[in-house]
Amino acid sequence: KNLNRRRAAIAFTMMDMKQAGLSLKEDDLRLLLAANVHIGSRNCNESMRPYMWRRRPEGSHIINLGKTWEKLMLAARVLVAIENPQDIIAIGLTQNSQRAVFKFAQHTGTSYIGGRYTPGTFSNQIDKRFLEPRVIICSDPMTDHQAIQEASLANIIVIAFCDTDVPLRYVDIAIPVNSKGRHSIALMWWLLAREINRLRGTLSRFEPWTVVVDLFLYREDKKEEEESSPAEAAPAIGAPSAEAKAPEGELTAPGTEGTGIFQLSKEQDWANAAAEGKAMLLPTEAKSFPDAGAPVVAQSAVSRWGDEVPAATGWGETATTDPVSVGDWADDA
Repeated sequence: KNLNRRRAAIAFTMMDMKQAGLSLKEDDLRLLLAANVHIGSRNCNESMRPYMWRRRPEGSHIINLGKTWEKLMLAARVLVAIENPQDIIAIGLTQNSQRAVFKFAQHTGTSYIGGRYTPGTFSNQIDKRFLEPRVIICSDPMTDHQAIQEASLANIIVIAFCDTDVPLRYVDIAIPVNSKGRHSIALMWWLLAREINRLRGTLSRFEPWTVVVDLFLYREDKKEEEESSPAEAAPAIGAPSAEAKAPEGELTAPGTEGTGIFQLSKEQDWANAAAEGKAMLLPTEAKSFPDAGAPVVAQSAVSRWGDEVPAATGWGETATTDPVSVGDWADDA
């Protein structure tokens, strides 16, 4: 008996929708399929099984788009019956639904809560942000569970876009949809706003809505920058900079001025000097290094480090100006 009553209610609803011109059209069906509204998650809650059509071989569930459209039209009728649009609050706490919620409130005149929901907004009357809406619309009951629970305590009607793995506790009107998809959630908010304007009489059913779906779509900042301005070609690794200038002196080879490439002269090239067996000429003075087999002669500290090196003989004594050679240290030891 319950099954027959349900079938009769569904048949009556379909006939009523056809008479009112609310049936699903081909263009709307293409939009729903393109946005992957029908693709659910792999898990399926028991309360969401009546809205499922079948299951894919990889495990994901497929949502019946006919029932999605019926629930969408039902939600639009409920929202239009509210006299004051400010008594309707659209809630979107996920990143993909924040922009869609803002645009929905802008085109329908409703209120919205995006980003973060403050606990006690619907239940704590002492709070300065206390609100008493008549209907709330949630993007995902899993993330908006705090708002839904407080709405149930205040006897507020809850309309929610529900995925296949979402429990329907405290949800009055569940619209089965892929709520985790970026395109699907934006399209559902756009369709709901369009239907509300059509039922109010501000928008004709025979004319397309000038507001495009892209305005409801969340877009990352990086993608917007890449699409708005073409990326400049990055210079190759090791390529000279246009502003680089070679320093003055012998480090620049003739014919390489302004290229930014530093080159050593032949006399200062260490690699060539080692290969030819010649001594390296330093910029200040030319000195030859002894051969590997020649004995090393100890030099004094004065000849190596400077003309005068003060040396202290003890902790408390003052330093003297007499140079101290390496041999003196060895004798003291």
